[in-house]
Amino acid sequence: MAKMWRVYSGADGESHVAELPLTMKPFRDVEGAHGEGTPMQAAAGIAFRVAPPGYVLDWHCAPRRQYSISLSGTAEIEVGDGTIVRVEAGDVVLAEDLTGRGHVTRVVGDRPRVYAIVPLVD
Repeated sequence: MAKMWRVYSGADGESHVAELPLTMKPFRDVEGAHGEGTPMQAAAGIAFRVAPPGYVLDWHCAPRRQYSISLSGTAEIEVGDGTIVRVEAGDVVLAEDLTGRGHVTRVVGDRPRVYAIVPLVD
């Protein structure tokens, strides 16, 4: 199953990362779609992006609370304590490190990373 990672600012001025459960509950929509899902969240929009192999976005904070949803390719997220998590297709990152040093994002492997950015409404 896909993983969900939360990248957040700590009181120490560094970003940290923690795996979050994707808490699912049974649902059935009015059009008949059914299965398991999370509650609906308010979002400001969606943007699709492609980052080439070898892409590195050095230390940076998230520009706003947002989801980054990996569609293909592989990335690594590094936080201030040296922890690195691998983000694969289907994984979700909840970026909430709005202050401090931030994190590093790297595309690893020989394929581009295709991902969607979904800014959240606070």
